[in-house]
Amino acid sequence: MRFIIRVVVNAFALWVVTLIPALQVSVIAFPPGETLQLVLTLLAVAAIFALVNTIIGTVVKIVAFPLYILTLGLIGFVINGFLLWLTAWITSGLDWGLRVEHFWWGVVAALIISIINGIFGFILRPQAKKPRRRD
Repeated sequence: MRFIIRVVVNAFALWVVTLIPALQVSVIAFPPGETLQLVLTLLAVAAIFALVNTIIGTVVKIVAFPLYILTLGLIGFVINGFLLWLTAWITSGLDWGLRVEHFWWGVVAALIISIINGIFGFILRPQAKKPRRRD
């Protein structure tokens, strides 16, 4: 269930990023390119991005741990941009998928995606149950 929610939130965040033309990030929908195909493409790209972030992102973050210390965590923005770019590269061989024109705009797009994921993560986080008072 968590993975599905994560994919839906990532799809929404990717859609928001594609609405900002200056970032030069776009999603090419499944043919024929109607609204339903765009939503399905966003969900597919978000699932690929979640898998890339989970599998490859974990390894890269562990290897880059000394760089996190040296840069006080700022290298995380570049790593997230790299993972977004890698997702675009994976889907580039297909007729659909994510397109990132420039790496550094991908870093900015990944920052926006992280902010949106953080906001939704805060909203959707399960609340701790308060213990009942017995009177």
